[in-house]
Amino acid sequence: MSADSTPLLTPAQRKLVGFALGFAAFCAIGWLLYLLLAGVARFSSTFSSVIWPLAVAGILALLLRPVVTVFERRLKVSRPVAVVLLYILFLLVVAGLLVTFLPALVSQLLEFVAYLPTLWQKTVAWSEQHFPEWLAVVRPYLDNPTVKAALDGLTQQAQDLLGHLAPTLKSAGAGFFGLFGLVASLAVIPVYLFFFLLSNDDPTRALPEHLPFLQKEHRDDVVFLVREFLGILVAFFRGQLIIGLIMGVLLATGFSVAGLKFGLVIGLLTGLLNIVPYLGSILGLSVALPLAYLQPEGGGLALAAICVGVFAAVQAIEGWFLTPRIMGRQTGLHPVAIIVAVFFWGKALGGVLGMMLAVPLTAFFVTAWRFVRRKYFAGAG
Repeated sequence: MSADSTPLLTPAQRKLVGFALGFAAFCAIGWLLYLLLAGVARFSSTFSSVIWPLAVAGILALLLRPVVTVFERRLKVSRPVAVVLLYILFLLVVAGLLVTFLPALVSQLLEFVAYLPTLWQKTVAWSEQHFPEWLAVVRPYLDNPTVKAALDGLTQQAQDLLGHLAPTLKSAGAGFFGLFGLVASLAVIPVYLFFFLLSNDDPTRALPEHLPFLQKEHRDDVVFLVREFLGILVAFFRGQLIIGLIMGVLLATGFSVAGLKFGLVIGLLTGLLNIVPYLGSILGLSVALPLAYLQPEGGGLALAAICVGVFAAVQAIEGWFLTPRIMGRQTGLHPVAIIVAVFFWGKALGGVLGMMLAVPLTAFFVTAWRFVRRKYFAGAG
């Protein structure tokens, strides 16, 4: 090459080519991630009847393992005996709660399901009285046979809610075999949980032995991140279960004292459904407020305002006292990030399982990114 020969590309062209290659690599990585998430969603949907019992038993084992350890040390018994004692204590507590609250709870739940068509009719009648111009616009669509059939189907599904609570019935198929699969999935959870609780070892202790292809430094990083994920998972579900139970009791008490019909059921379900962030609050308010306003005995704007006050007070207790004391800042996620995470992981993992794991998964990836950036990219740029 002669001394006066010019390079093939000018500096501006080299920058453009570099940008194009970098953008192509970014798109390829994004496409691979999309294929990975789509594959995970399809896998979890196909094998949901297998994954659900294992996931529930695994999470319960992480939560209950310290309790078994306390029984084992305080009572000076073997590990299997401690697990059996925990099962007996759980059955006694559940039996006591069922004897105390089950009749009223079941009665209110059945009455509420039967009352749903009446509530819908009262809502339509109230709308016709106060907002006739809106109904004039909507009525042609409501009279459409397709829309009417869809609404009738939703009403029928609401009345048959107790028979369709489990999402596995839909995937397993209706009828005897679908019901048998659901019962088998529920029955196997205590069996999985029993064997998971028998082990007192650190779940990540043997992990380095399964990663011989990584250097020791990288193996230590992987083990650290897995332990961080398990810690986030345990802290989140333990905190959410306790907070949800307390919120459910407070809401049920407040709604019942206020005179809301079906207040016990609505309050408990609203609190317990908050294991998926914001789900219980949205569903609870969507049901409680129309029910309070249209309630024939003692209902109206005053009862609706009282229910809003009860909900606001419980939310204040949860935000200012329960969450800081029980969970601290385990996730550190902004509320908008939590909402986006719930929808994203719900879609990525194919439904309720992804929505339940949304917050711990997102918190883990945020923690992992901060760790990788601090350790491997601190000197970059």
